[in-house]
Amino acid sequence: MRQRVMVGIDGSRRSLVAADWAAREAALRGLPLRVVHASPFSDEELAALWPYRPLLLPSRAVAELTARHPAIHIEGKRLSGDLIPVLLDMAGPEDVVVLGTRGAGGFAGKTLGSVAQGMIESLPHPVVLVPSVLAWDVPERGRRPDTVTLGIDARAPADGAIDFAFDAAQQRNARLHVVHAWSLPPAADRMPFAVPEKDRATWEDHEVQVLSDALRPWREKYPNVRVLEDVVLFSAADALVWASARTELLVVGRATAALGPAAHAVARHARCPVAVVPS
Repeated sequence: MRQRVMVGIDGSRRSLVAADWAAREAALRGLPLRVVHASPFSDEELAALWPYRPLLLPSRAVAELTARHPAIHIEGKRLSGDLIPVLLDMAGPEDVVVLGTRGAGGFAGKTLGSVAQGMIESLPHPVVLVPSVLAWDVPERGRRPDTVTLGIDARAPADGAIDFAFDAAQQRNARLHVVHAWSLPPAADRMPFAVPEKDRATWEDHEVQVLSDALRPWREKYPNVRVLEDVVLFSAADALVWASARTELLVVGRATAALGPAAHAVARHARCPVAVVPS
């Protein structure tokens, strides 16, 4: 089965922003795009309920996307049923699935919708979550829209996420910014005075080496990707949310069915598309 980019839409502005990002990603990768819309009603039921309805989703979205991205093949699929089971059935093993962080439903202030969270926890391959407002749409000092950022735990590196991030950077001919967050060892809390700068520097040098060792085989696999290794003394969630305002794509791993605390915070608060890649 040929790889595709697949996006689920519900007609909300958020989902249409995700569809436009998916179309640009499909064009970048030279892949077809499938636009999927699920409705609890069949076409016959809708015709009876609303005989003078306008052009149905996803036909309208496909027409608009085709006008903006004529170089790629775009198809629409309209199905009856709940969006999560429909997308799970439609997604091929090599597909990249794209969703808005929230759809038309949900509660005000909730920044990660039930469909997005359900798909992340159910699919065994990458899901890209696209927020309704993207950082590069707003001028901001320090922003680098040509960068892919990877969040990594260098002590337990997630191979799937690393490979996805290096490949995404290579596709874009972009720099890969790799962020490894660390904290002071427990011994620092027991010190009766501030941590000596020499000790802090020694611990940080060790973290730098751990990260370098974790990335070495991937640098060899992707020799043309420019890599910036970044070791930061912050929580992983804070470091990655901050980085999301200055990057084009943020990649994180998922080791279990449920999102970990850092990945969940990033999915909720990121200012850029977030690829969640299972191990």
